[in-house]
Amino acid sequence: EVQLVESGGGLVQPGGSLRLSCAAFGFTFSSSAMGWFRQAPGKEREFVGGITWSGVAPYYADSVKGRFTISRDNAKKTVYLQMNYLKSEDMAVYYCNLNVYDGKYNHDYWGQGTQVTVSS
Repeated sequence: EVQLVESGGGLVQPGGSLRLSCAAFGFTFSSSAMGWFRQAPGKEREFVGGITWSGVAPYYADSVKGRFTISRDNAKKTVYLQMNYLKSEDMAVYYCNLNVYDGKYNHDYWGQGTQVTVSS
């Protein structure tokens, strides 16, 4: 059974940093691309960034490019989201994502989310 467990959220001041972690269980993590999404109150869930199985050339939404960095440790089956220069608009619940295509359908798996609050 696929399980994704996020951690690392919390309260941070504008301009501060946080690192989120997502521990993966129940699938072959080292051959899976992973993603991060976020959802602010009253808004739809939005893509933040993603990383291929090898970790080469992660890609980001324009809103976080240059401030956020995604990395992974395949030995630890963990993907990370380093968030720097946080802004109030970054405040949201952050989710780790695994998307699996079975040849016919896409299946999305999500963690429980971790809250990031940006406030002075």
